[in-house]
Amino acid sequence: MKRNILWGLGILSTLVLIFILFPAPIDPVAYTPEKAPELTGILASNISLLNAELLALGKIRGPEEVAVDAKGLVYAGTQDGKIIRLLSNGRVETFADTQGRPLGIQFDEKENLIVCDAYKGLLSIDPQGMITVLATSAADIPFKLTDALDISSDGTIYFTDASYKYEQKEYLYDLLEAKPYGRFLSYNPATGQAKVLLKNLYFANGVALSQKEDFVLINETYRYRIQRYWIKGPKAGTHEIFVDNLPGFPDNISSNRKGTFWLALFTVRNSVMDTLHPSPFFKAQLSKLPKVFWPKPKPYGLVLALDERGNITQSLHEVTGKHLREITSAREYGGYIYLGSLSNDRIGKYKLP
Repeated sequence: MKRNILWGLGILSTLVLIFILFPAPIDPVAYTPEKAPELTGILASNISLLNAELLALGKIRGPEEVAVDAKGLVYAGTQDGKIIRLLSNGRVETFADTQGRPLGIQFDEKENLIVCDAYKGLLSIDPQGMITVLATSAADIPFKLTDALDISSDGTIYFTDASYKYEQKEYLYDLLEAKPYGRFLSYNPATGQAKVLLKNLYFANGVALSQKEDFVLINETYRYRIQRYWIKGPKAGTHEIFVDNLPGFPDNISSNRKGTFWLALFTVRNSVMDTLHPSPFFKAQLSKLPKVFWPKPKPYGLVLALDERGNITQSLHEVTGKHLREITSAREYGGYIYLGSLSNDRIGKYKLP
């Protein structure tokens, strides 16, 4: 009996040693996050988003970002690479198929739908559904995870490449590695050129222009913060932290062009992940395991309103995660906020007071 136990322990020790010595798919570094803020005061939990109407329930999968055209029709990019259009009678139809993974979407002044496709790059889709590729690289570096965008009144498209190392299906590797592979860029439709404005960002995500278009905000999802990049004025070309130590993972951000930003947080902070971050060794070992064993995002819906000084002015919650969860976008149209999700089978439509 004792011999069998020793034999078993020897085999187990050998397997553990082999596992540890087996190379990890990532090369992580240490990162020590600040203590997550408490959900109190303006951040206090509430049930606001339980009142949101659910559109296309069960008919779509992963409407990560939502756009509304001049006729009031709702569009979204889904997990299967399609841009769907929700008709007034509730029917869902395919507007276009990028054959990639459309993430950020927004209409320009000519009613072309501009799309950040994680795999295909920056795209333009005309009203008939014809797709044109605008850009797939900048500064001789291909886009790996084209993510979010906003469009200025002069037609300039500001957008992000979340990571030039990891693809969309590998975004959790970017989280564990904790290195700045993200870039913030602009695209000039007159010249057809994409230009890098900021690099070394920690998963560059949502993009939103200010009311006067003198600055633009960029989310750094894996640092729980928002950067501000100045476009005009004496600070033009410089950047600074706009909001730091957020209570969750900031995904997309949008501007109503009236002084309010709507920030979608994928979920609240994960204490297990924050505890793991200071240890490259343990993150490397975790990356070797199937993702089913990784820390799971809490099913939670959270949207914040911010003013142009970086103050949080409102928080909208869905604490059960059953009605709306993993919210990745919040964009205001006609007195409503439309809410997208990376994995949900619905679009939220929340009426503003």
